[in-house]
Amino acid sequence: MAGQDIEKLIKVVAKLPSLGTRSARRIVLQLIKKRETLLLPLIDALSQVAENIKTCEICGNYDTSSPCSICSSALRESHLLCVVQDVADLWAMERVSLFKGKYHVLGGVLSALDGVAPEDLNIDSLVERIHKEGITEVILALPATVDGQITSHYLVSRLKDSGAKITTLAQGIPMGAELDYMDEGTLQLALNSRKLL
Repeated sequence: MAGQDIEKLIKVVAKLPSLGTRSARRIVLQLIKKRETLLLPLIDALSQVAENIKTCEICGNYDTSSPCSICSSALRESHLLCVVQDVADLWAMERVSLFKGKYHVLGGVLSALDGVAPEDLNIDSLVERIHKEGITEVILALPATVDGQITSHYLVSRLKDSGAKITTLAQGIPMGAELDYMDEGTLQLALNSRKLL
């Protein structure tokens, strides 16, 4: 049995997404075994992030400066704005390095079940940004869920008089997938989003 401090660390690590107690134990054991190469650099990195992390005052991204490196970059297409649910989605878009515009993090999606209303999200600041920054296209990159679709419809109604073109990411069957493995919702979305060849 591990000591009290180690058990405390295991409990904290187990709170991370997709990890349970068994995975947390293996991670902590690995950290302890490789103290010099893993544990101490991790402590240093966590300390630096805790001390320096900021939320971007413009888009809502996490960075060590505000405005963040994306918002302050002169190389980004400032007329193009991608709206995402949260920072994880922004980071996923950046990982593929295809989008060259800027972002706006909503901080969630509308949800009657969870009690998330429009005033709980960064929608007013989105509307303000579109007018202030001269945005010509807003890409809604929200999840293909019921709440994501409701949020998209709400945003379209709020932005219809903005003068910006409102688009959404293509959705449906991923490349290389077989129809037999698709769920009904994905198939219905693919059928409804079909395009002329």
